[in-house]
Amino acid sequence: MTISILRLPEVIKITGLGRSTIYRDINLGNFPKPIKLGEKSTGWLSSDISAWIDSRIQARDEVIQS
Repeated sequence: MTISILRLPEVIKITGLGRSTIYRDINLGNFPKPIKLGEKSTGWLSSDISAWIDSRIQARDEVIQS
């Protein structure tokens, strides 16, 4: 199993969300929390971001089926 860490610019590109939206949703519990990489750096596990995207797709599909 390969662990991949994404930095903020990559997360923004992958999700289409802006920085402020990402951090707001983290505070609301609606987005994966980053992991601390160093004193001034953080990143997200790619698996966490993939799971979040999958959950958004599932939520969309549940609305379509309703």
